[in-house]
Amino acid sequence: MDNLTVIVLAAGGGTRMKSKTMKVLHPVGGRSMIGHVLAAVSAMEPQRIVAVVGTQREQVGPHIRALVPDVLLAVQEKQEGTAHAVRVAMEVAGPTHGTVIVAAGDTPLLEGESLRAFAAEHEAAQRAVSILTGLVADPFGYGRIVRTSEGDVEAIVEEKDASDEQRLIREINSGILAFDVEFLLEALPQIGNDNAKGEFYLTDAVQIAREAGLTVGAHTISDVMQTQGANDRVQLAELGRELNRRIVTRWMRDGVTVMDPATTWIDADVVLGQDATILPGTQLLGATVVGEDAVVGPDTTLKDCEIGAGARVVRTHAELAVIGDGATVGPFSFLRPGTNLGIGGKIGGFVETKNAIIGDGAKVPHLSYVGDAEIGEGTNIGAGTIFANYDGVEKHRTTVGRHARTGSNNTFVAPVSIGDGAGTAGGTVVRRDVPPGALAVSSGPQRNIEAWAQSKRPGTAQAEAASRSGRPADEQQVDPGVGAGASGETES
Repeated sequence: MDNLTVIVLAAGGGTRMKSKTMKVLHPVGGRSMIGHVLAAVSAMEPQRIVAVVGTQREQVGPHIRALVPDVLLAVQEKQEGTAHAVRVAMEVAGPTHGTVIVAAGDTPLLEGESLRAFAAEHEAAQRAVSILTGLVADPFGYGRIVRTSEGDVEAIVEEKDASDEQRLIREINSGILAFDVEFLLEALPQIGNDNAKGEFYLTDAVQIAREAGLTVGAHTISDVMQTQGANDRVQLAELGRELNRRIVTRWMRDGVTVMDPATTWIDADVVLGQDATILPGTQLLGATVVGEDAVVGPDTTLKDCEIGAGARVVRTHAELAVIGDGATVGPFSFLRPGTNLGIGGKIGGFVETKNAIIGDGAKVPHLSYVGDAEIGEGTNIGAGTIFANYDGVEKHRTTVGRHARTGSNNTFVAPVSIGDGAGTAGGTVVRRDVPPGALAVSSGPQRNIEAWAQSKRPGTAQAEAASRSGRPADEQQVDPGVGAGASGETES
């Protein structure tokens, strides 16, 4: 908006949070509280944004600048009230004109559309001061909007300074105000601190405007929860629950099936494709993207993941992983950062992957660890396979070619390469490269010791069962060697 300056107040310590983390940095729906406010403010496209920092500014300032690189930071060395904070901000803002909006940094439900409507009404009415207000059932703790008999705004009275009659007023000050900049610059030096807390209240500007015969008005927001802040962790959880409800509802209206909204958590920056299905107990966190027709859940947590169209992810925990179109993952899989599963690929039950590229149509069906590896398209990895990537000092990489078939219970001791179309026998420990098309076998021929149970375990159920079998020794298989099926691979 033309000629618009927005001041975001983020200097207070938030002692009621009882946290080492600054209040406005506490996360809600995948963003910090102030991150939500800055997103709403940025949607207005103001000429400048000034953030007032103070307590733990060495944490808060860089966080704000990372979100809005061109933000102006104003330091309030001592927190002496909102008017003092705005005075500091205006000094940093420099020469300006038009409208100034002041918002709090702890209102994560705030939306840019609501701020636009508020600013537009303020400018259209050519007011000196406008107040964003709301009607609440329990106004305790909020500044009350005192109106004249004609309905004009007469004053904002803080809770500690309000009379018994004024405390009954249900219309409250949200803390979001709009000013004509020329009036604001004249009013700030006139605001004193003769009140119960000894602070400089920005709301005293209302009385100054009234005494000067200037226009003061209020814009009542119907969705008053957008203006609610969090002073402790109980309120933070309540706002988080409400924000999640709104996010889930929006995605359902946009064509996503959420089977159980009560057990589904979706962060603010998550993107879901049409006809995606989210099953109960699922958390989609960070910048996760889920493609069209994909099914995620139940009991799945994905953080900063990309799930392709038509993919299926079941009972899985994944972070910074990419799942290709039509691929399947789970159940009980753990995908660590750097996992990339190709189109139509499979990561099955009880499989852990890390920094692994698994090609199109390749499968790691079950009970395996795949770390620091590249698996070619169409390859099948046998059950119980370990990619031994760590030598005690450094990590090393394993490469498995295209359309290879590896046996069950293998160990690949990195660095090692298995060629295209190669195979490995069951129980093999691969320490050297395997050429394309070759079969690697590291175990010796099987040897059977006849009547071992009867000799070494006499009197046991094992020995008795062996004796009852009555199978002649010449019918027993001895030393089958490496023949058909010796690769010991599994596929599902």
